[in-house]
Amino acid sequence: MSGVTYHKSIRDLQPPGITTAESQEFYNGWAPNFDKDNVEANYNGPRMTAERTLKLFEGKTDVRILDVAAGTGGVGEQLHKLGFRSMDALEPNENMLAVAKGKNIYGRLIQDFLGTNRLDIEDGNYDAVVMSGGFLEGNVKCDCLEELIRVVKPGGFVVITMREHNIRTVPEYRKLEPRMAALQSEGRWEQVSRVVFPNYIEGEEGITYSYRVC
Repeated sequence: MSGVTYHKSIRDLQPPGITTAESQEFYNGWAPNFDKDNVEANYNGPRMTAERTLKLFEGKTDVRILDVAAGTGGVGEQLHKLGFRSMDALEPNENMLAVAKGKNIYGRLIQDFLGTNRLDIEDGNYDAVVMSGGFLEGNVKCDCLEELIRVVKPGGFVVITMREHNIRTVPEYRKLEPRMAALQSEGRWEQVSRVVFPNYIEGEEGITYSYRVC
């Protein structure tokens, strides 16, 4: 979208080619101001993710949810507002996770990266995993999808929200939808919805993918 002016922190977070190490270093310093900056940037990803999750469960909130790439707990806060109480958080950055811990909305706090590595989580442990904002340069890659599926019980959901233009402009995320489709062809999950919505962050469109695990 032309004419969009990013908040300085958000703009600087994702220059093309940023490495995981560089982004983690950035998060170390950004953690204390992360929530404030995202409010200023009109970041609606957490709210949209939580509302979609509630819709998938048809208003039922007594389910177990893993918030991946949880950051400071924005999605967890929105889920909590809607009545969800059984939530764990997965986040690699210690400083961001410390802020999330202080909100007292999560049970288990897991400090680890999401990727091809096996997380310290049993198979089918959750009714849903949710992620908002994890798919941006220097962060989560497309190779994490199998692990998301593994930790969700059959019939449960995977909900992913991200900036829509990333699936067209970031080389890593051009692979995302083809990989999602391949996993569906393999019988691992099935798409429930693909929703593009306005004002994800700073006036740009967002997209939320919802999949049911097979």
